[in-house]
Amino acid sequence: MSIEKENFLRTKLVSHLQRLDPATPPRWGKMSVQQMIEHLGGDSFRVASGAIRMEKILTPPGQLPGMRSFMMSDKPFRENTPNPLLGDSPAPVRYKTVQGAIGALQQELIRFFDVFEKNPQLTTRNPFFGDLSFDENVQLLYKHALHHLRQFGVEPDTRQSAG
Repeated sequence: MSIEKENFLRTKLVSHLQRLDPATPPRWGKMSVQQMIEHLGGDSFRVASGAIRMEKILTPPGQLPGMRSFMMSDKPFRENTPNPLLGDSPAPVRYKTVQGAIGALQQELIRFFDVFEKNPQLTTRNPFFGDLSFDENVQLLYKHALHHLRQFGVEPDTRQSAG
């Protein structure tokens, strides 16, 4: 378990998002800053907490071990990684402002940690990586958040502190 990755999600992700200029164009992809924030909060964190229940695992069983190995590595997602659940065009925004989207993401972060605090043995189904524990969800959420921060030119300092 990486306490640094959990700490990043708990304490640093939102501050990085708050400092992003909503007009920043993406380095790749079609999402705006607000659409990206809503994607993280409304999709990724809700799937991780079980608020959105996924029935199917879309990855073929023979490819799942490789996908999970990638997920647990520090290798980043490629730019323009396709997501068949999102379609060709980004979803329309759900909130009137970026701050509203960030507030909703904060609530989903709280829910995620609360759900696993109340039930540490819980697993939630990710449609691409299978059934994930708390630690595995933290790893995936961290990797996914860094991917989207980099999409908008944010390069968080992810070096581990020397103890």
